[in-house]
Amino acid sequence: MTALFFALTLQIALGAFDTLYHHEFTERLTWRPAAARELRLHGLRNLIYAIVFAALGWSEWHGALAWLFAALLAVEVVLTLWDFLVEDRTRLLPPSERVTHALLGINYGVILALLAPELLRWAAASTGILLIDHGIWSWLMTAAVAGVLFWGVRDSFRAIRLGRPRPPAAELVTPHLPGHHSVLITGGTGFIGRRLAEALIDAGHRVAILTRDPRKAAFIRGPVTLIDDLDRLGDDVAFDAIVNLAGEPHGRWTAAKKRKLLGSRLAVTEAVLRFIARSRVKPQVLLSGSAIGIYAEGTDNFSRDLCETWERCARAAENHGVRVVLLRTGIVLDADGGPLGQMLLPFELGLGGRLGHGRQWMSWIHRDDLVALIVCAIGNPALRGPLDATAPAPVTNAAFAKELGHALRRPALFPVPAFVLRALLGQMADEIMLSGPRVLPTRAVEAGFTFRFPTLDAAFREILRLRADRRPALRHPFETRRSPTGPSRPPIGG
Repeated sequence: MTALFFALTLQIALGAFDTLYHHEFTERLTWRPAAARELRLHGLRNLIYAIVFAALGWSEWHGALAWLFAALLAVEVVLTLWDFLVEDRTRLLPPSERVTHALLGINYGVILALLAPELLRWAAASTGILLIDHGIWSWLMTAAVAGVLFWGVRDSFRAIRLGRPRPPAAELVTPHLPGHHSVLITGGTGFIGRRLAEALIDAGHRVAILTRDPRKAAFIRGPVTLIDDLDRLGDDVAFDAIVNLAGEPHGRWTAAKKRKLLGSRLAVTEAVLRFIARSRVKPQVLLSGSAIGIYAEGTDNFSRDLCETWERCARAAENHGVRVVLLRTGIVLDADGGPLGQMLLPFELGLGGRLGHGRQWMSWIHRDDLVALIVCAIGNPALRGPLDATAPAPVTNAAFAKELGHALRRPALFPVPAFVLRALLGQMADEIMLSGPRVLPTRAVEAGFTFRFPTLDAAFREILRLRADRRPALRHPFETRRSPTGPSRPPIGG
């Protein structure tokens, strides 16, 4: 049995790595609406694993019960294969997850091979359950039972909550962009671009996506045209609007990373400009990405310099008679990506808290409001130049942490010290995590745009699928109200 328990321990370790690293930290399955079916399968598999680990740790199933145990193992194999099919149809698995799944499959085969003689021995005995203490192995199996039961129950409840319908994506588009338009999106497979593309498609518009990885676009709902190089498009190809969101994702700002962040944004924007210059029919509008980091203070501020350079490049489209909107985006909130997606697990485990002193402002926006604002900017010819994409109720980081903990019914008592963030992220910590401007969407409101989620309470209620009557809202600064813990300088609005 020692070899069997070694194989079981390896299976437990691989499964824990797959669950924590892939399902929670990188893929964030428990907050991804499309993963509801996969989570239901995970819940069933974990229940079976709990029975198997408990049985092998403390007992032998004799006689007819041995065949019942074998049937349980066969059901697990079927569920695993079904799980693999669902995964391939709903998301693009990273290479590390595919390797982990292969190792899990091989090791499970080893477990079955080692267990087969034991099952035959059990089947030859009289029907009944014999209790056995395998010492440390029994207690290790008990710990595994607790772990898989916890994650199994959690995945099952999350699957139920994710099954609650969200408002149709088309509702984000139709009030602002009637008719049928052709829209090119760069970065259309990203956190923002994917939701924008699906909303436009659902509303009956034609969408083309410039992407370096066509495999990611396979999971976008609805018909979409994929483009891998704008320079290959003919001069007669025309788009009503271009939304330029592409760029290297942020990470620790090493010298090489800074070059990639700037170079990737400029390269795509310059390709868009070349396409516009030679197009026979120009797009009506170029909406180009930027960020509220442009309002950062200080003499040596990379985030501000990055935004200024990117905006300057995009403005060159005005030389061809194209209206340019510079979307200065705040912190975009939704559960399956962005900063909030990374925060949910520690907060759900009761380990969340403020960053540093917590007095820095967080000018945020719900992802659906951002999509609607982008479409509004496409359809409203009066909007041009800088457009701040933030909700009308910015909050301090401490208030944000308190509200998120309250929404999840968890304490938010574990602050992350500033020196830890600086050690992990360097300059990025000071510019992005530990400071932030208080920005109000003045121009959006003046243009008649209505936010579906104007307050953090409303945003969390929708993102976390909470019932409207579940809990009272916390008070936080709204528009021009002053927070007792926040900076006193006036807000920025544009």
